[in-house]
Amino acid sequence: MSDRDWLELACDLARSCPPSETAFSVGAVVVSADGEEISRGYSREGDPTVHAEESALGKISPDDPRLAGATVYSSLEPCSVRRSRPRTCTRLILDSGVRRVVMAWREPLVFVDCHGAEELAAAGVTVLEIPELADRAREPNAHLLPGFPGFPGLPG
Repeated sequence: MSDRDWLELACDLARSCPPSETAFSVGAVVVSADGEEISRGYSREGDPTVHAEESALGKISPDDPRLAGATVYSSLEPCSVRRSRPRTCTRLILDSGVRRVVMAWREPLVFVDCHGAEELAAAGVTVLEIPELADRAREPNAHLLPGFPGFPGLPG
């Protein structure tokens, strides 16, 4: 599967999230360097405060050698600010040893000022954005975005 295919799967997983008025619905897939799915997760999966990347990474042993060559596909930019847990998704990705992240949508200024993509890149992680899938990532979050899909100020 291509980066786009895996990211479409992550966007589809976001539709599984229980709705929330205080958090985005996000899907994530962790894929090994040889193109095999290692894990997947979505926001609020089994816990009302769990994030998608946290859910997916939490299903993998921290010493799994596949993590070093893995890619995290996330429908939304991994968080760099978090109120519900001590470690952000950006920190969890860095701590896991994953060196590549592919995302569809930059987090808009709705809840926090997120700089996950910049922090990951500064730490040497390859970050790829596929903005053509941003609308698909926004769909399960339309209730949080007044005037969706033409919400003013949303980054593409």
